[in-house]
Amino acid sequence: MEIQSAFSSGLQGLQRASSGITEATVNINRDALNQQRVRNAQDSAQDTASRNDQANKQQAPNVTATPSVTDSLVQLKTESVSAAANVRAIRTADEMLGTLIDVSV
Repeated sequence: MEIQSAFSSGLQGLQRASSGITEATVNINRDALNQQRVRNAQDSAQDTASRNDQANKQQAPNVTATPSVTDSLVQLKTESVSAAANVRAIRTADEMLGTLIDVSV
């Protein structure tokens, strides 16, 4: 079994946190776009309803299921804290390596 160095573990954690941050921001943007589409469809339905009584039969556009904004914001904060912790781990590993090199020289 291979034991990874603190540096590579911190780097992998930072990459995972970065991916999680990207995912959370994409979900927040999708939710904002979906809300805008629903509002536009409702506005369009109201305009059409004033001209035609059958506009009430219109349905909202298909909206893909995404996590709620609250869930995405919590994920964003969690991943941010994770990224900061992994940066501290990388910094510590770098300092330790520097200290070891200084001692052995």
